[in-house]
Amino acid sequence: MKLVLASNNPGKLAELRVLLAPLALDLVAQGNLEILEAEEPHATFLENALVKARHAARASGGAAIADDSGLVVDALDGAPGVFSAHYAPIEVVAGEPREALRKRQDAANNAHLLEQLKSHSNRRARFVATLVAVRHERDPEPLVAVGRWHGVLLDAPRGAAGFGYDPLLYIPAFGKTVAELELAEKNAASHRALAAWQMLGLMRDAWLPG
Repeated sequence: MKLVLASNNPGKLAELRVLLAPLALDLVAQGNLEILEAEEPHATFLENALVKARHAARASGGAAIADDSGLVVDALDGAPGVFSAHYAPIEVVAGEPREALRKRQDAANNAHLLEQLKSHSNRRARFVATLVAVRHERDPEPLVAVGRWHGVLLDAPRGAAGFGYDPLLYIPAFGKTVAELELAEKNAASHRALAAWQMLGLMRDAWLPG
């Protein structure tokens, strides 16, 4: 079954391909089909994920899945939340490769987050991932799965793996930041892993019964 991922983030694509492998899905990034990214105007992960999934389904004419995720920080009233990917303003350079831009944005986001936390002692935070899958644009029964991964924010980045805020979120159970984890460790415990496991069950029950 072909499933379009409503994202052009190679990190998300790689993780979800591994996590959804048990269903033998042909997971294709929307960019490979020349589908532009959808607007994300809403205040919640759920609403944005649904908009993105329906957009990709409409443009591709088939099934689609969207992930809207981010970092939720208690001391900042849930920020950066749905604005996690673009928390810090940066100047866009014409012709800059997508991955170079993404890495520069990640670094700016991390620096901005640390600046916002300077006056706070509460460092509790969590990654939240919301997955929404639809069989077609007008699917009246979208599948929804949510995963949360709790940790503590450090004062400086640690580790070189992962992306986004991975170098700042320390997971006590592992004694490492997310960016210090092996991919297998991350895929066994992450917010996206928890959401993907839920989604596997939902797809088997609703889309692939028997």
